[in-house]
Amino acid sequence: MHIPRTPLNRRAFLRGAGVTLTLPLLEAMQPVFGSQAKLSIPRRMVCIQTNMGILPQFFFPEQAGRDYAPSPYLERLKAHRDQITVFSGVSYPGVDGGHTAQKCFLTGTPHPARGGFRNGISLDQFAAEEVGNQTRHPSLVLAVTNENATMSFTRNGASIPSEQSPKKLFERLFLQGNAKEVASNVEALQRGRSLMDFVSDQSKRLGKTLSKNDQNRLDQYYTAVRELEQRLHSAQEWETKPKPAVAAKAPDEITDAKEFVRRTEQTFDVMKLALETDSTRVISLFIDTTVIHNITHHGNRPEVLGELRGHEERQFDALNGFLNAMRDTKEQDSNLLERTQVLYGTCMGSANSHSNVNLPVLLAGGGFKHGQHLAFDKVNNHPLTNLHVSMLQRIGIKAGEFSTGKSTMKGLEMV
Repeated sequence: MHIPRTPLNRRAFLRGAGVTLTLPLLEAMQPVFGSQAKLSIPRRMVCIQTNMGILPQFFFPEQAGRDYAPSPYLERLKAHRDQITVFSGVSYPGVDGGHTAQKCFLTGTPHPARGGFRNGISLDQFAAEEVGNQTRHPSLVLAVTNENATMSFTRNGASIPSEQSPKKLFERLFLQGNAKEVASNVEALQRGRSLMDFVSDQSKRLGKTLSKNDQNRLDQYYTAVRELEQRLHSAQEWETKPKPAVAAKAPDEITDAKEFVRRTEQTFDVMKLALETDSTRVISLFIDTTVIHNITHHGNRPEVLGELRGHEERQFDALNGFLNAMRDTKEQDSNLLERTQVLYGTCMGSANSHSNVNLPVLLAGGGFKHGQHLAFDKVNNHPLTNLHVSMLQRIGIKAGEFSTGKSTMKGLEMV
């Protein structure tokens, strides 16, 4: 393996006309002394909540353990079965109040609907306090919503505003310079130019000094950047194109909020790049599906259940795409998914009845012994905050408890 005489700094990046493009983890970043020396690959945490519940009959497997038959929703994630643990019979002790519980998905603070409620610190911010100083962005607080919504809170219980635009997030991560340079670059990107145009000279010089493996890694990363730029640019174009005129009577209004799955996919794309470049190691994503709130009160009507199931299946397809992208991003002898724990779940055990128990939740990746369904008591639920303790310990934080969680999650072991 070719190793340059002077190794690349772990924070190496390319610059050009106000653009800063952070490089992914490369072999050339490991020390020159000792050919067997390995650069430490960081561990990361991603927390995702969808706020209008998940139909339990299509999520939970019937069998517990490792030999469970996948449910319809889990079937859509079957490529990652060995990297997923499914939980049932879990909830947050004392967290009630129907929809108000969404603010407690990462805090576990009891009784959010009571007067004078004060939230606690969220899991992502607890982690960011410990590991956030190692990256440019201590954490990314994101949301797919048209409202001022977040699930991240400070130690004092203050809500942290979320970034809701994948395009603005992309610019925040990869455009740096004075106001004039940034404005010029944004305009250039809107005309279809790529970040790679700005850093092409440095990119070519760098490529000549790297091993074949590193060159392939860079090509993969550059391709992901270009593809994401194209998707964001295409989405913006549709917003400005005139709609066709028709003679038919206008149907019921469909607002932009119904595009939450497509917006989620775009956000996932930027999240993957942020993790790949080690721009951050902690991300929270709140997916607001309030636009389908009315059909979550389905009353078991088959036609309404079918419509709701279709929306949720597309959400799981988006999650599967995110896990695919993470798995396909290599890091030495590992990949991004194996080093990144991805929590996915909801604050509603049943949106139809506003229940906050028996929450549908899964954990993917991150270095746990997955491939199982951990089934706990459906009447006396197991504390989901115990999972938060396990997640903190896996990212390297010495925490014996978190919120109402007083131990690690039973049955979930680290690799």
